[in-house]
Amino acid sequence: MSTPNPIRVLVVDDHFATRLGLALPINSEPDMKVVAEAGTSAAALEQYRQHKPDVVLMDFHLPDKSGVETIEAIRVEFPQARVLMLTIFDGEEDIYRAVSAGAKGYLTKSSECEEVLKAIRRIAGGAMYFPPDIAAKLKAREQRKPLTSRELEILRLLVKGHSTKEIVSLLNLSMGTIRLHISLILEKLGAFDRTNAVAIAIERGIVRVGE
Repeated sequence: MSTPNPIRVLVVDDHFATRLGLALPINSEPDMKVVAEAGTSAAALEQYRQHKPDVVLMDFHLPDKSGVETIEAIRVEFPQARVLMLTIFDGEEDIYRAVSAGAKGYLTKSSECEEVLKAIRRIAGGAMYFPPDIAAKLKAREQRKPLTSRELEILRLLVKGHSTKEIVSLLNLSMGTIRLHISLILEKLGAFDRTNAVAIAIERGIVRVGE
C-alpha cells in the first residue's frame, strides 16, 4: 500500500533499459514513485519544470549536455532541486564537479539497489548521501591545487599523444612556456613524468580519452 505523499522521482539516463531498471524497484516501494523519465539534458529540464520532483536521479553522460551541466541548468531555475548523481564514473574530479554543481549525493551504478533507495530517502529528507569511498575521493580532491584552464588544455593535448613541440605549434606559445606549464601539471598531479600524468588524469576523471 502506497503512502499518501510518496517521494516523487525523476530518472534521467540516456539508456531506456537503465531507466526501466531504476523505475521498477522505485515504484515497488510504498513511499516513492517515478513521476517522469528523461533521456537528454533538455528533456530533463522540461520534465523538472513540469513535475517538480522531490529527487532527481542523474546520469553523468547524456547525449546533449553532461549531467553536471544539467544539474547547473536545473538549479538556475530551481535552486532547491535535490539531485543524486548515479553514474559509472567514480573519479575524484567527476565527484567534485557534480558536488560543485549542486548534487546532494553520488553513487556509482555498481551500487546495490537498497543503497540507491536509501540515498533517495535521505536526499528527499534534506540530507546528503556520499558513501565512505566517494566521500574520501571528494576530500582528496578538495585538498589538491586545481589545474588552470591553460594547464587543462595542455593536459588534454598530452592525453591525445601530442609532443611538446606539437603543443607549442598548436597553442602558439613558446617552448619555455609549455615546458613550465607541463612541470606545473606534473607537480599538481604528483606525477613523475608525462605518461604518469596522463594516467593519473584519466584515473581521476580530470580528462577522458577521446575528449
